[in-house]
Amino acid sequence: MISYFQRGFRFMAWADTALMNALASTPASQTEGLGLMAHILAAEHIWLQRILGKPTVWPVWPQWDLEECRVVARENELGFPSLLEGKSQNDLNQPIPYQNTKGEAFSTPLVDLLTHAIVHGSYHRGQIAKAIAKTGGTPPNTDFITYARIVEPLPS
Repeated sequence: MISYFQRGFRFMAWADTALMNALASTPASQTEGLGLMAHILAAEHIWLQRILGKPTVWPVWPQWDLEECRVVARENELGFPSLLEGKSQNDLNQPIPYQNTKGEAFSTPLVDLLTHAIVHGSYHRGQIAKAIAKTGGTPPNTDFITYARIVEPLPS
Protein backbone atom coordinates (compact mmCIF):
# COMPACT_ATOMS: atom_id res chain seq x y z
CA MET A 1 0.00 0.00 0.00
CA ILE A 2 2.86 2.41 0.67
CA SER A 3 4.10 2.12 -2.91
CA TYR A 4 0.49 2.39 -4.14
CA PHE A 5 0.11 5.75 -2.43
CA GLN A 6 3.53 6.94 -3.59
CA ARG A 7 2.41 6.23 -7.16
CA GLY A 8 -0.86 8.04 -6.47
CA PHE A 9 1.08 11.11 -5.35
CA ARG A 10 3.12 11.03 -8.55
CA PHE A 11 -0.10 10.80 -10.56
CA MET A 12 -1.55 13.74 -8.65
CA ALA A 13 1.51 15.90 -9.39
CA TRP A 14 1.51 14.85 -13.07
CA ALA A 15 -2.19 15.68 -13.50
CA ASP A 16 -1.85 19.02 -11.72
CA THR A 17 1.13 19.98 -13.89
CA ALA A 18 -0.63 18.98 -17.10
CA LEU A 19 -3.60 21.19 -16.26
CA MET A 20 -1.47 24.15 -15.24
CA ASN A 21 0.36 23.87 -18.56
CA ALA A 22 -2.95 23.74 -20.43
CA LEU A 23 -4.23 26.76 -18.53
CA ALA A 24 -1.06 28.64 -19.46
CA SER A 25 -1.58 27.72 -23.12
CA THR A 26 -5.21 28.87 -23.10
CA PRO A 27 -5.32 32.18 -21.20
CA ALA A 28 -9.05 32.64 -21.84
CA SER A 29 -9.70 29.48 -19.78
CA GLN A 30 -8.08 31.00 -16.71
CA THR A 31 -11.15 33.08 -15.86
CA GLU A 32 -13.01 29.91 -14.93
CA GLY A 33 -10.22 27.36 -14.56
CA LEU A 34 -7.64 29.14 -12.44
CA GLY A 35 -9.85 29.34 -9.36
CA LEU A 36 -10.55 25.62 -9.63
CA MET A 37 -6.84 24.87 -10.04
CA ALA A 38 -6.02 26.96 -6.98
CA HIS A 39 -8.69 25.08 -5.04
CA ILE A 40 -7.26 21.69 -6.01
CA LEU A 41 -3.78 22.70 -4.90
CA ALA A 42 -4.93 24.41 -1.71
CA ALA A 43 -6.99 21.36 -0.76
CA GLU A 44 -4.01 19.07 -1.37
CA HIS A 45 -1.87 21.35 0.78
CA ILE A 46 -4.51 21.54 3.52
CA TRP A 47 -4.74 17.73 3.71
CA LEU A 48 -0.97 17.47 3.79
CA GLN A 49 -0.81 19.90 6.72
CA ARG A 50 -3.64 18.17 8.57
CA ILE A 51 -1.93 14.81 8.27
CA LEU A 52 1.30 16.35 9.54
CA GLY A 53 -0.59 17.89 12.47
CA LYS A 54 0.33 21.40 11.35
CA PRO A 55 -1.92 24.43 11.01
CA THR A 56 -3.14 25.20 7.53
CA VAL A 57 -2.13 28.50 5.99
CA TRP A 58 -4.24 28.61 2.82
CA PRO A 59 -7.96 29.11 2.45
CA VAL A 60 -9.85 26.36 0.64
CA TRP A 61 -10.64 28.69 -2.31
CA PRO A 62 -7.61 30.98 -2.69
CA GLN A 63 -7.23 33.58 -5.43
CA TRP A 64 -3.88 32.62 -6.96
CA ASP A 65 -2.30 33.35 -10.29
CA LEU A 66 -0.69 30.58 -12.29
CA GLU A 67 2.77 31.13 -10.83
CA GLU A 68 1.43 30.92 -7.27
CA CYS A 69 -0.31 27.69 -8.25
CA ARG A 70 2.97 26.29 -9.54
CA VAL A 71 4.75 27.13 -6.28
CA VAL A 72 2.14 25.35 -4.14
CA ALA A 73 2.02 22.42 -6.58
CA ARG A 74 5.78 21.97 -6.15
CA GLU A 75 5.44 22.10 -2.35
CA ASN A 76 2.73 19.44 -2.53
CA GLU A 77 4.79 17.31 -4.91
CA LEU A 78 7.67 17.30 -2.44
CA GLY A 79 5.54 17.05 0.70
CA PHE A 80 3.25 14.13 -0.01
CA PRO A 81 5.92 11.48 -0.66
CA SER A 82 7.71 12.43 2.56
CA LEU A 83 4.55 11.61 4.51
CA LEU A 84 5.17 7.92 4.03
CA GLU A 85 8.90 7.78 4.72
CA GLY A 86 9.47 5.26 7.47
CA LYS A 87 5.79 4.32 7.67
CA SER A 88 4.63 0.72 7.89
CA GLN A 89 1.46 -0.91 6.66
CA ASN A 90 0.04 -0.69 10.20
CA ASP A 91 0.61 3.07 10.27
CA LEU A 92 -1.88 3.49 7.43
CA ASN A 93 -4.71 2.35 9.72
CA GLN A 94 -3.86 4.82 12.48
CA PRO A 95 -6.42 7.58 13.00
CA ILE A 96 -5.30 11.14 12.36
CA PRO A 97 -7.09 13.82 14.39
CA TYR A 98 -7.88 17.10 12.59
CA GLN A 99 -10.45 19.86 12.28
CA ASN A 100 -12.28 20.77 9.12
CA THR A 101 -12.73 24.34 7.93
CA LYS A 102 -15.85 24.67 10.12
CA GLY A 103 -13.83 23.76 13.21
CA GLU A 104 -15.45 20.34 13.56
CA ALA A 105 -13.15 17.68 15.00
CA PHE A 106 -12.62 14.37 13.22
CA SER A 107 -10.32 11.39 13.50
CA THR A 108 -9.88 9.45 10.28
CA PRO A 109 -7.50 6.61 9.35
CA LEU A 110 -4.47 7.80 7.40
CA VAL A 111 -5.36 5.45 4.52
CA ASP A 112 -8.64 7.30 3.99
CA LEU A 113 -7.05 10.74 4.19
CA LEU A 114 -4.39 9.79 1.62
CA THR A 115 -7.04 8.32 -0.69
CA HIS A 116 -9.12 11.48 -0.44
CA ALA A 117 -6.11 13.71 -1.13
CA ILE A 118 -5.37 11.78 -4.31
CA VAL A 119 -8.91 11.51 -5.70
CA HIS A 120 -10.34 14.90 -4.70
CA GLY A 121 -8.82 16.79 -7.62
CA SER A 122 -10.23 14.50 -10.31
CA TYR A 123 -13.67 16.09 -10.22
CA HIS A 124 -12.29 19.61 -10.45
CA ARG A 125 -9.78 18.62 -13.14
CA GLY A 126 -12.76 17.67 -15.28
CA GLN A 127 -14.28 21.09 -14.68
CA ILE A 128 -11.02 22.75 -15.71
CA ALA A 129 -10.80 20.58 -18.82
CA LYS A 130 -14.29 21.73 -19.78
CA ALA A 131 -13.28 25.38 -19.30
CA ILE A 132 -10.21 24.86 -21.49
CA ALA A 133 -12.24 23.23 -24.26
CA LYS A 134 -14.97 25.87 -24.03
CA THR A 135 -12.40 28.62 -24.66
CA GLY A 136 -10.82 26.92 -27.67
CA GLY A 137 -7.99 25.04 -26.01
CA THR A 138 -7.19 21.36 -25.97
CA PRO A 139 -7.55 19.93 -22.47
CA PRO A 140 -5.07 17.25 -21.45
CA ASN A 141 -6.26 13.78 -20.56
CA THR A 142 -5.52 13.56 -16.84
CA ASP A 143 -7.26 10.25 -16.19
CA PHE A 144 -5.34 7.92 -13.92
CA ILE A 145 -5.46 5.15 -16.51
CA THR A 146 -3.66 7.42 -18.98
CA TYR A 147 -0.95 8.03 -16.39
CA ALA A 148 -0.73 4.29 -15.68
CA ARG A 149 -0.42 3.40 -19.37
CA ILE A 150 1.94 6.12 -20.54
CA VAL A 151 3.87 7.58 -17.61
CA GLU A 152 4.24 4.81 -15.05
CA PRO A 153 3.08 1.41 -16.27
CA LEU A 154 3.54 -1.40 -13.80
CA PRO A 155 5.74 -4.26 -14.90
CA SER A 156 3.79 -7.20 -16.29
